Amino acid sequence: MLLTSAILVLVLVAAFVHLSLGELIFLLNGLGYLGLAALVVIAYNVPHPLVARFAWFPRVALIGYALTTIVGYLIIGPYSTLGWTTKVVEVVMITLVVIDLVREYGSARAVVREAVASLSGRAYGG
Repeated sequence: MLLTSAILVLVLVAAFVHLSLGELIFLLNGLGYLGLAALVVIAYNVPHPLVARFAWFPRVALIGYALTTIVGYLIIGPYSTLGWTTKVVEVVMITLVVIDLVREYGSARAVVREAVASLSGRAYGG
């Protein structure tokens, strides 16, 4: 629970920073982070078979989204202390999500097996 809470705090920090910048691209990025935060909360709190089947997805999507945001910043800028600080927040977030996935599934390979099984309609379960 502590790990999930830390991830959510970091996601909300990244969302807040992007939402506060005012330009459309930052607004959309912040809204994307808020949407992923909602999916993470749902994945951990809604006891439904379909939600459980795809519980891996919000975390993997969050990693991809944060990596895309970081790469976009490195390509586009503008470089600032706030920007670099936010990138540090996103790297820490990615690290914690990876730790959470390994804690939950055991390995990256197991996450991939779970994803393939859930997408193909089979229950992998470990």
